[in-house]
Amino acid sequence: MSYLIYVAYFGEAVVIFLWLRDARIFFRTGLPGYRKAAYHGVLYGALGTLGLLCTIAGNTFELLGLGIILAALYLQSRIVREKVWNGTESTLERVIGSAGRRSPTKK
Repeated sequence: MSYLIYVAYFGEAVVIFLWLRDARIFFRTGLPGYRKAAYHGVLYGALGTLGLLCTIAGNTFELLGLGIILAALYLQSRIVREKVWNGTESTLERVIGSAGRRSPTKK
C-alpha cells in the first residue's frame, strides 16, 4: 500500500467538502453562482470518487486516479462565484461557509 492512497483519500475529502460548502452557501444566500457550483459539485464529487477507486484498484492506476482527483479539484475551482464576504470574517467562517442569510428578491 503506497502513501499515494492517503493523498487520494485527502483529495476526495477536499472535493466533497468544497461541494458541501458551496451547497451551504447557496442555501443561505440563494446566489446563482453558488447554485451552479453546488450542482456541478455533485458531478465533481463523483469524478473524484472514480479517481479514488482507480487509486485503490492497484499500483498501476495510482497516478491515473490522482490525476482524476486533481482534475475534479481544478474543474471545481473554475466556476465563477459571487463575492459573499466583505473581508471582516475570520478564516474559520470562510472555511465552513458561514455566509449571512439574504432575503429572496420580491417581484
